[in-house]
Amino acid sequence: MYEIKQNRRRLQDGTEITTYTRDVVSCNILEVEAGTTGFMGGNTGHGGRTYFRIKDEGCTDMNIRVIRDRFGDTEGFEVMLGGDCELETMIRALKFITKVLEDESEEVYD
Repeated sequence: MYEIKQNRRRLQDGTEITTYTRDVVSCNILEVEAGTTGFMGGNTGHGGRTYFRIKDEGCTDMNIRVIRDRFGDTEGFEVMLGGDCELETMIRALKFITKVLEDESEEVYD
């Protein structure tokens, strides 16, 4: 089994959220962190925040490119992986992110 750590993270705008971190280990290693305030009833002004991070901790063939519009504003990002283990660990990382965000967003309505 793997260890999940609970953390507090301060986002760039000063919002503090609870996040959860774990390592995804194969021939490469990813550290994955995710958290959210859950649904807050609207846009950013209502306080809703969602955060996730995927970090190479060893031997991951990974390239990320930020996509910007003609004004320099961020439109999205691309992730390119090389290798079978990278595919495997990224699938597990994205499943962990999805589970954390689903679980944390349900607490608002309990």
